[in-house]
Amino acid sequence: VQLQASGGGLVQAGGSLRLSCAGSGRSFIGYHMGWFRQAPGKEHEFVARISRNSASTLYAESVKGRFTISRSNMKNTLYLQMNNLKLEDTAIYYCAATTVVGQTTNPHDFATWGQGTQVTVSS
Repeated sequence: VQLQASGGGLVQAGGSLRLSCAGSGRSFIGYHMGWFRQAPGKEHEFVARISRNSASTLYAESVKGRFTISRSNMKNTLYLQMNNLKLEDTAIYYCAATTVVGQTTNPHDFATWGQGTQVTVSS
């Protein structure tokens, strides 16, 4: 599967953004999907993941209650709704796909990555 992330931008603190990740190629439904982010000078940080059939989701503590991950297998698209954005949410956001069983949040377990979309939160 190939992945293309979009929807990033500049937003004020407290605002909202919705990221999308379009999948193409091999069957999108065959993959568990995740969002990661990378701030300048930092490692990739897990944000959220969703199982193949949307039955289970998992969030980083730092975004729980503010972000919602979802997917449409009909549209081959992954989403991340981000509300009440904070300055510390500023990063490049990446979508990624994995076939690893279990609720892994290790970026090394995600074999396929999109190109990233910049999210900047201003005060």
